[in-house]
Amino acid sequence: MASILILIGTESGNAQMVADALKPVLEAAGHPVDVSDAAASAADLQAHDVLLVICATHGSGDIPTNIQPLAETLERERPDLSGHRYGVIALGDRTYQDTFCGGGKRVDRILELCGARKVGDRLEIDASSQPLPDEDALTWIEGWKGLVRQAVEKGFRTYHL
Repeated sequence: MASILILIGTESGNAQMVADALKPVLEAAGHPVDVSDAAASAADLQAHDVLLVICATHGSGDIPTNIQPLAETLERERPDLSGHRYGVIALGDRTYQDTFCGGGKRVDRILELCGARKVGDRLEIDASSQPLPDEDALTWIEGWKGLVRQAVEKGFRTYHL
């Protein structure tokens, strides 16, 4: 199975709540899972095959403070993450149309720039219509973990940093 790192970008704790709900689901599927809200460089990602970013948005579509060092380092240094697969769960509020899920969208673009390959579609959760983001995430993760399994079966784990 894939070694998964859940990266949390949070200001109010909603992304942490989602991570807490998803970790046991991924572990039950046989994946070793770590959770971090303090990764700051590509070296912090190295021991994992798959990254699952759960990222809130605050301010004017900004990345939360705790995940900002990682995003800035990856954007500046552009390390080769082509051996990694990733998924993104973006949290936002659609009443802020111009910046809806901006934090998650930005991290998604940065990982893509570094060569990581996305597994499935980004999940965007709207706090104005879904006050419990873990419910949508639990539905989404069922399909996503199947896509991760397919990627493992195709042998993507032969790549590393």
